[in-house]
Amino acid sequence: MSKVTKRKHVMNEALWDDYELPKENQSIVKVVKSKGNNLHEITTPAGEEYLVSMPTKFRKNIWVKRGDYVLVEPILEGDKVKAEIVKIMSKDSIKYYKEKNIWPKEFEDSKKEEAIVDDDNLFVNTNRVHVHTYQSDSDSSSDNSSDSDNDSDSGNGQ
Repeated sequence: MSKVTKRKHVMNEALWDDYELPKENQSIVKVVKSKGNNLHEITTPAGEEYLVSMPTKFRKNIWVKRGDYVLVEPILEGDKVKAEIVKIMSKDSIKYYKEKNIWPKEFEDSKKEEAIVDDDNLFVNTNRVHVHTYQSDSDSSSDNSSDSDNDSDSGNGQ
């Protein structure tokens, strides 16, 4: 099997959308941060945090970022790494889980908080000084007349 064909099959398996419900031993968790070496720190709906591993067949083919939701299955060996990623949740699978009332309510609340963001404070360039000048109507009319006088004076002086 070629590398491209393998990647295609792995992507389909990881992101499969046959909408299979999680098994008894599987749980939905949120990725908090990447720890390197294909390890990710996650948080459960109960608030517990621990490490999960990316299976070797998904490595170098699929990337998981902070804020993604994944389906994990517990593993017995190891103290720090307690589970392995089975599926990366897509928007469609999340919507399906919500319709079936399987989606954890704790994750629904955090999703709403993330959606409410003040866009004005997202990208503020601190390298530039912002100078605000305010003029009243009387100031602007006197400025215009003095500007025209200055222009005529500069023309006569040459």
